[in-house]
Amino acid sequence: MEKAMHGAYGVGYETYCRKQDVRMQVEKKREEDHLKSQRIVADIERKAHS
Repeated sequence: MEKAMHGAYGVGYETYCRKQDVRMQVEKKREEDHLKSQRIVADIERKAHS
């Protein structure tokens, strides 16, 4: 998990756990990534059904 988090968000898990401001930034980025993924999936599904 340490490498995945550091690679994706530029912060280690230990720092993520200790610092609330870092945790908030990571969670905001995760939410943005999730919404972007949902839009991509919806676009692919729309194109597949047309």
